[in-house]
Amino acid sequence: MNPSPTTVLVVGASRGIGLGLARDYAGRGARVIGTVRRPQPPSGLHALAEASNGRVLVETVDTTSPEQVAALRRRLSGETIDVLFVNAGISLGHGDTLDVASDEAFFRVMRTNALAPLRVIEAFADLVPEGGIIAAMSSVLASVAGNTEGGMEVYRASKAALNTLLKSFAARRGGGRAVLAVSPGWVRTDMGGPEAPLDVETSARGMVDAMAARRGRKGVAFIDYRGGEIAW
Repeated sequence: MNPSPTTVLVVGASRGIGLGLARDYAGRGARVIGTVRRPQPPSGLHALAEASNGRVLVETVDTTSPEQVAALRRRLSGETIDVLFVNAGISLGHGDTLDVASDEAFFRVMRTNALAPLRVIEAFADLVPEGGIIAAMSSVLASVAGNTEGGMEVYRASKAALNTLLKSFAARRGGGRAVLAVSPGWVRTDMGGPEAPLDVETSARGMVDAMAARRGRKGVAFIDYRGGEIAW
């Protein structure tokens, strides 16, 4: 397996899978910069940073705020980011169908799940060198080809939009880097619920391994936490 990267930026790491990724990378010896939306109350990322002997740093950014994204980019201007991972995902729960979703709710999900992650990637891509990884949290539900049962309509649409934007970004600015849409599987988080078969640690470990296998391989791919490719 490829060696652990030197520096990883996990955008959206206060809890859940984002925190799991930060913890897994730190456990492999990487220097991790993780972000939270707000500094208070202290999050799981803050606790991880306190116990990390300086290997985990906490930054604050709301990815839906262009001003905050720009400010974070300025603060990290001297960094070289080996892995840039943008984690964002909200859904409307039981109201996640077009027949009941309001326009405001639809636009909020699209902005959070598709537009904001790509704005972050656009802002930070120049810090990721050739051979590095640029990734965003997708979902198997983003697969248009795999959508045979419907459900989670707005969430599906937002993640499919994210994937399309990632493919466009890769064509325009990918260079010699791997650009990845990564599905974590169905995970026991606040969004995934208690019936999900995967725990955060298993999903995060699998995702880190799957991304490590792609280091140095330029191009765009839609993969799951086991490294398998998913139909777009």
